[in-house]
Amino acid sequence: VVTRDDVEESLKAMWQYVKDEEQVLKDLNSQIEETEQRLSEKQRERDDLLEYKNVGSKIHANKIMDLEKEIKEVKDDFCKATEYYRNAWKAVKEANDRLVEKHMELSKEQAFQTAVRCLNKNFYREIEENEWLKEEIKIYQQEVSDLKASIQLLEEENISLVTKLTDARLQYLSA
Repeated sequence: VVTRDDVEESLKAMWQYVKDEEQVLKDLNSQIEETEQRLSEKQRERDDLLEYKNVGSKIHANKIMDLEKEIKEVKDDFCKATEYYRNAWKAVKEANDRLVEKHMELSKEQAFQTAVRCLNKNFYREIEENEWLKEEIKIYQQEVSDLKASIQLLEEENISLVTKLTDARLQYLSA
């Protein structure tokens, strides 16, 4: 027998899981920002050395080549990490969507079963609980909708950042 407390506890656990996943996304974003900062630092260092090279010094040519290789490796690592995190985020998002849908279906079924069992005993109480459950479902659906919108915004922001970074790299490489 599943009680309302069980359903509420299950829903609270689900929402905590979603919040934890959002924190993971924030952590992933901060890692991306750190990588971008490292890349920016290496590019500035490379620019300084290229300027030194262009005014006639050939002493540090090997160092410049090493830094260019390092920048390429950092870029490759960044691209791989970005793709990995994007795929991980998609997998987490799909898993969350499936869990939310499954949980909603389970909640609906449990509410119906409870209503059928209590119909003979407390007909009026059952009607009130049914109405309450309908309102709760609307609230949870709105929260799910809000979470999906937040996830969409995060996804668009990540794509925008990756696009900007790629454009900046292309401009830098073409210069």
